[in-house]
Amino acid sequence: MALALCLQVLCSLCGWLSLYTSFCHLNKHRSYEWSCRLVTLTHGVLSIGLSAYIGFIDGPWPFTHAGSPNTPLQVHVLCLTLGYFIFDLGWCIYFRSEGPLMLAHHTLSILGIIMALVLGESGTEVNAVLFGSEITNPLLQIRWFLRETGHYHSFTGDVVDFLFVALFTGVRIGVGAHLLFCEMVSPTPKWFVKVGGVAMYAVSWCFMFSIWRFAWKKSIKKYHAWRSRRSDERQLKHNGHLKIH
Repeated sequence: MALALCLQVLCSLCGWLSLYTSFCHLNKHRSYEWSCRLVTLTHGVLSIGLSAYIGFIDGPWPFTHAGSPNTPLQVHVLCLTLGYFIFDLGWCIYFRSEGPLMLAHHTLSILGIIMALVLGESGTEVNAVLFGSEITNPLLQIRWFLRETGHYHSFTGDVVDFLFVALFTGVRIGVGAHLLFCEMVSPTPKWFVKVGGVAMYAVSWCFMFSIWRFAWKKSIKKYHAWRSRRSDERQLKHNGHLKIH
């Protein structure tokens, strides 16, 4: 069983490395980060779809069956995701592209998935955490691509930012709090699984503070820009001349 799991994770890692190499070959005029972001976007969309299917259709329901035995589909998805996180953590360390918080997130994710695979249980809630963690990932990558291509300061960029903040707050913080509560009150999960859940939720709050600070600064900037436009419009209406700032 352990050998089979290791082979699945190894195949997953090789798959993500191959996809990254392909993107690098197809986007020679772009940076290495561009190709890595494409891999991240691909994993995000794939993991959202698979984890949503497990949570909402295949089951079991994570809010009522925390600590239940892993299903075969859960094991496959966790192995697929573990291979990705190993790839991405290695990439981030090699290129020194991320700070301690993101490295801590990836490390906790890897340890959490390994723990669920070794125990043969708690894949239900780990899968739910995967869904909550990845639900905002495509928006984060789209935001980066908009910046790189010079299209971020637009209506599309504003919509992406709004959806990202709303989903992060509602799902990772709001729904995540309920999931953590269900995990803590359930007698089934191991105590160290619960500790891991608390650690992951704490990391989400660290991200949340940064996101809210960004959203506040952007909102203030938008408000001042709107006030300035209104002032110019009134000036033009009254005397036909724009006020020179």
